[in-house]
Parts: sequence; structure tokens; C-alpha cells
Amino acid sequence: MINGNDRQYFTLPAPMAKALELAAAHRNATPPNPSVGCVITSADGALLGQGFTQATGGPHAEVQALRDAQARGHNVSGATAYVTLEPCAHHGRTGPCCDALAAAGIGKVVAAIADPNPQVAGLGFARLQAAGVVVEVGPGADAARELNLGFFSRMVRRTPWLRMKVAASLDGRTALDDGTSQWITSGPARADGHAWRARASAVLTGIGTVLDDDPQLDVRLVECSRQPMLAIVDSQLQTPLDARLWQNARTVLIYGAVHDAHKEAAFAERGATVVLMPSAKAAGRTKVDLAAMLADLAARECNEVHVEAGGKLNGSFIREGLVDELLVYLAPSLIGQGRPMAEFGPLASLTDRLALEFKSVEQIGPDLRILARGVGRDQF
Repeated sequence: MINGNDRQYFTLPAPMAKALELAAAHRNATPPNPSVGCVITSADGALLGQGFTQATGGPHAEVQALRDAQARGHNVSGATAYVTLEPCAHHGRTGPCCDALAAAGIGKVVAAIADPNPQVAGLGFARLQAAGVVVEVGPGADAARELNLGFFSRMVRRTPWLRMKVAASLDGRTALDDGTSQWITSGPARADGHAWRARASAVLTGIGTVLDDDPQLDVRLVECSRQPMLAIVDSQLQTPLDARLWQNARTVLIYGAVHDAHKEAAFAERGATVVLMPSAKAAGRTKVDLAAMLADLAARECNEVHVEAGGKLNGSFIREGLVDELLVYLAPSLIGQGRPMAEFGPLASLTDRLALEFKSVEQIGPDLRILARGVGRDQF
């Protein structure tokens, strides 16, 4: 599904609905590029070609659709291309899609939404119109933006979309007092969590989780063509060199707050990059500047950051106002005294609480999956 709350999706022109389906089905492979679908139809609505954006460095959806039409033996002169995002107008890893459409003789482009990338931002539409192509914008805009919310966040806010994942008992406990947490939620919930990891640009955790749980934090339980990078908030550079997280070939970023040449060299031998970002607000304590870290991840082309951390780091993200949405799996059990989802507060007033809105509530195996978004967080 694109977005269960987007009623517009069900009343879209059929080619645009199909383009959105194509984009959604292949969203995990495209980061840092947005996930885009394209469907080309004749004047009478017949399908001529379709495509979706490939993995980084591969052709975009429009070029794939043009190639598909050619492979089917169709002439696209005067045809209509339905695309879920404004065709690009710049030379990046590939050439401008707006020029490819115009050169092929496309007569009309129906785009769901403009590209927020400053290198495009209306230039694709302008180039198409200058070439005599009719441009229509708007059908499926909400669904297309939701599908690429992380990309929009990076382009507009210059920070990734931050999703905090939590697995807890019904009374909100993520572990026993001694840290035991395997397993509070079920196998289906864990597999579903891996599906959400797979769509992220980076999985982020804290040194406490690394030391307590020795997690792998990769995508194993669902098919995935690309492993997200791993970011670790580790102010003192304590990540063990024999931890299980090193078992996968992927980009590892360690965000620290103190310089230690010996440890930094050891991490470099492991292929990891150490980024020192001490917080000026730590009042004598050596802590990582979380907002600056997110800005750095955006500069590294991270669209979505998937946080799986302990209560202390979760609390810090919430306290600093950096959480966009929560992905919470609740098991039908009670633990009582134990470790909380997030440690922050106490609040002086209920008006200081983090206001959320439910985006979806679904049963996954015996557990509930709740997607709750910060009120107004997607208004940018």
C-alpha cells in the first residue's frame, strides 16, 4: 500500500495509480534517490511502457519506461507520461529525464508533485514546456510525497526523516530491569521491523545498545538488495572491535565526542569512519551533538534514519525535538518494573508532552504495530 490514509490514491487516474504502485514496490532499492514510477500511455489510454527508478547510478523511471515502450515496439510520439515526481533537469549520476522525454516525442507529462531538489524544483517542468510538452501537476501529490518523505525532508529541512522503532510490552517496557529483552515481541513483528530497516538510508543506535545486546542491526529477515549504513552514537569511542555489527559489509559511521587517535585508527582499519561532534550544550559532559549528527547524515545523502536504541538515547532524541515518528510494536504481555521506551522529563506540564497522531494501527502476528507521527512534523 502507498498510504492507508491517502483516500486520493483510490480516485487517481489508473496510470498514475500504477506509477505509484511501481514506485512503492521498489522503494527499498533507490536511496539516496527518491522512489519514482512512470507509466506511458497512448491517446486512447493503452499502456505503451512503464518503469521505476533503479538502484543508485541506474536509470530513472522515465528512461526505464521509454526503454520498455521501445522493447514492446511502441512509438511514444504524442503519448502521455504519468510520473510520480517531476522529471529531473540536471546531470547527476544520470542525465536529465526531462530531456529524454522531450527527445522521445512525449506530448504530455502528468506529474504528481514537483521535485524539492534545488537542482530541479520546477526546472524539469520548464524545460518540458519549452520543448512543447504539455505539463499537468497534482494527481497523486499526497501519496507521492508520503512515499518519499525522507527525500523531501533532506531536501527541504536539510535533515533526514527520523523514525524511532520500539518493541515493548503492553505497559511500555522494552526489557527487564537486568536488560533482558529477547524476545518481547514475536517473530512476525521482528521480520516486519526488518522491512522498515530495509527502506531506511541508515540504521542508528547508541553505544549502550551495542554493549548490552551486541546486535547486528542489519537486514536479514526480509529480502534486501542493499544494506543501510549503520550509525552509532558513541561519545567515548567504546564500540568493541569484535562486536557482531562488523560482520556485514556496509558503511559504518561512529559519532564520537572525544579524540582518541589509537581508537580512531582501529576503527579505520575496520572500514569505519569516525565523526567527532561534541555537543556545546553538554555542560562539561562529553556528548554527541545529535542535531549536528543528523545534519551530517543528510549531507551524506541519508533520507530516512531508523533509530533502534535504548531508553536514554531515545529520551535524548525526544527531549531535543528530533523525532518525526514512532514505530512501536506492542506485545500482549505485561512486564511491570523494567526499562522504559524513553527516559526524559519530568515534564513541568502536560502541554510539554510530545503530541502524536496515529497514522496506522495494525496487528502483526500476535502483536500490534503502531505508527504515530509527531503533530505537524510533516509540514515542511
